[in-house]
Formats: sequence, structure tokens, C-alpha cells
Amino acid sequence: MFNMFNLKENAKLIKRMIPAIWFAMKRKETPFIAKFLAILTIGYAVSPIDLIPDFIPVIGYLDDLILLPLMIFLTIKLIPKHILEEALIESEGAWDRLPKMNWFIIVILLVWGFILYLLLK
Repeated sequence: MFNMFNLKENAKLIKRMIPAIWFAMKRKETPFIAKFLAILTIGYAVSPIDLIPDFIPVIGYLDDLILLPLMIFLTIKLIPKHILEEALIESEGAWDRLPKMNWFIIVILLVWGFILYLLLK
């Protein structure tokens, strides 16, 4: 699946899997836990801000290189194989049809707020 040494291939795979996860999430046969993780994964993937801001040297890109592929990997492991295969077919060329998830900014800000609270406590 993901090859940690081939970033270009991983980027293509991520771009292909996000719409497929979206379509699989919309299926009623998809288990609840997979749907929940799919919402988090898609929200994080299309969110205009990251959990770890990119301007922080080195670790700013770790979420893009490690966290997002890990979330995608876990999500697709929870989706039944036949649903994922159908969703991959349905998602061909669908990247532009995904909704914008600007609301996910609130989730990221809450996480950062909680981290700051713990650090300042």
C-alpha cells in the first residue's frame, strides 16, 4: 500500500483514496467505526489547516507524511473490501466533487486549545 520511500506514489494514492473513502462512508453497509474514522480522515485531509502547522521546521510536515497516510490506512482496513472496491470505481475523477470541510478548522483549534491547556496547567 504505502511506500515510505516513494512520496510521489504516496501522494497519488492519497489523492485516489480520499474520494473512495468518502463514497464508502456514504454506504449504509459500512460499519459505524469506519464511518467515524472516515469523517476524521477526510476532514483532516481537506482541512485548510493542519494539526501540526507546516511552518514548524521538520515536524510541521510529519502529519502530512505520517499521520494522514496512517489515518487512511486504518480507515480502509475497517471498510469491507467489496465496498472499498466499488467506492474506488465510483470515485474516479471525483476529487473536485468533494465538499469543502472548513468546519474541521474548529476540531483542529479545539485540539490545539486542549494541548495548550495541558501545557499551561
